[in-house]
Amino acid sequence: MDELPNGNGAALLKRGRGRRRRQPQSQPRGASVLALPLRPRKIRRHRKSAAASRVAALRARALRSEDSDSKVEVASVRGKRKRPAELLEASRSAEPRPVSARPRPASATLPSRVEGRAALSRNLGTAAPPPPGSHADEPGRPPASPLQQVLTELNGIPSSRRRAARLFEWLLAPLPPDHFYRRLWEREAVLVRRQDRSYYEGLFSTADLDSMLRYEDVQFGQHLDAARYVDGRRETLNPPGRALPAAAWSLYRAGCSLRLLCPQAFSPTVWQFLAVLQEQFGSMAGSNVYLTPPDSQGFAPHYDDIEAFVLQLEGRKLWRVYRPRDPSEELALTSSPNFSQEDLGEPVLQTVLEPGDLLYFPRGFIHQAECQDGVHSLHLTLSTYQRNTWGDFLEAVLPLAVQAAIEENVEFRRGLPRDFMDYMGAQHSDSKDPRRTAFMEKVRVLVARLGHFAPVDAVADQRAKDFIHDSLPPVLTDRERALSVHGLPVRWEAGEPVNVGAQLTTETQVHMLQDGVARLVGEGGRLFLYHTVENSRVYHLEEPKCLEIHPQQADAMELLLRSYPEFVRVGDLPCDSVEDQLSLATMLYDKGLLLTKTPLVPS
Repeated sequence: MDELPNGNGAALLKRGRGRRRRQPQSQPRGASVLALPLRPRKIRRHRKSAAASRVAALRARALRSEDSDSKVEVASVRGKRKRPAELLEASRSAEPRPVSARPRPASATLPSRVEGRAALSRNLGTAAPPPPGSHADEPGRPPASPLQQVLTELNGIPSSRRRAARLFEWLLAPLPPDHFYRRLWEREAVLVRRQDRSYYEGLFSTADLDSMLRYEDVQFGQHLDAARYVDGRRETLNPPGRALPAAAWSLYRAGCSLRLLCPQAFSPTVWQFLAVLQEQFGSMAGSNVYLTPPDSQGFAPHYDDIEAFVLQLEGRKLWRVYRPRDPSEELALTSSPNFSQEDLGEPVLQTVLEPGDLLYFPRGFIHQAECQDGVHSLHLTLSTYQRNTWGDFLEAVLPLAVQAAIEENVEFRRGLPRDFMDYMGAQHSDSKDPRRTAFMEKVRVLVARLGHFAPVDAVADQRAKDFIHDSLPPVLTDRERALSVHGLPVRWEAGEPVNVGAQLTTETQVHMLQDGVARLVGEGGRLFLYHTVENSRVYHLEEPKCLEIHPQQADAMELLLRSYPEFVRVGDLPCDSVEDQLSLATMLYDKGLLLTKTPLVPS
């Protein structure tokens, strides 16, 4: 072992397992690029002198008590033998903070109290209130949990990207994120043992699950799975229909683990957790919640195709994590079938997770977990980076590059040698024929030339568009709500609407709502701004949402996207006319994509 320990993540959310690989698009190279002139412009970022000091103050703020320590261990999988673990201890005041995940249900039916487009109806600052009856704000009462404290802190950070970094820092604490990404991400299994049972308090609980079963339309197989693993055999025991408390808890008493596949659709706090973290990863963040009865195991040993972060919420659970068995399983692109115990070697990590602990393991790491000693377990697995590899990117790039090369370079259109079958093919693989050597050299030269024709930016835009569609809708801070269309004082009063008529002017200063809420993509000679503000909390319940951007407004749209979080005066947008400036800004503001430096006042 190296410097830190890690456990493993729960089975991949069903959302991830059912996700189909994207097929390369067959359209011409220019069809998915910005076909209209989007000239790069140097954006002046007017940074305020106090920005650096504010960031430093936020990073230095201590959320955790000074009387408890955290320990981090890393399980090395590089060598054939495990090295002794070195324990790193850090006072809580030096620790960072957490994140959330998002799973995929079997179908796209929205739970009864989830509003598909009401994503912006909730404020970040009020997203995680203390549990009912906690009286956390009353004199003499216990302070809010570390999770509730960090969510409150995030509400005061103006930049969405900095909020994402801060939450991830808290999730890993006391492990520095830069060290994690540089040395451990996609490489090692990591365990953070905090000795703080309240660390995740308020994220999700068995009481929350019970309430959902009573008051929400939770369906077996769609939102909830009941599974158990006995005598080397895993079975799923989902009855048809709604998961009412009587049925769900009877299955639990019979030894079944309950897996909630879409917690963010029911839990505003899990939604907020994931919505913030997805910007940190630049990839879909998903989650499942697992409740396991005492002295039982719900799932067989297996590996997943996601990076997994396991957050232990209640009880205890014994985890065993194993290195990939051979190079083909390292950073696996698909999830594995169930393994038997005979298929496994020696675990690289074996540990009991306690509430507040964090376990991370990369895709391809085999894992299994069981409850012992008469204690149940509740954990949340945060997953990300499914099919987000160089190989996936090149799968989309190369067919388009070949198509473009054939169209634009005559060397790719020249005929093959008439006799190439006489020296090429498996039956000639050992041949020393010089014609074979020349043929292979010609292939290498042509493949090397493909890079010149690769529509890299166009494919990047398409993947960004897919990420926008995958994303959860944003959760707003108090500031974002007050300065966006959601903060306008328009209401119905005394039989008529009042405070109507607030308008932007050329003097209004604006910037995008958040950093990752929109992406400008060229398709078929037209420009579209894809956005997340009308996405559902249920994966792909809605079709991709977009606005068409007129060619004369393209440079202005680029400026707004690049200048976040700095404000831009509407009159300074690079458009040909004041009308174009105001129409673009008004369209974005009305859609909830833009906020102003000061609240708009009704005329």
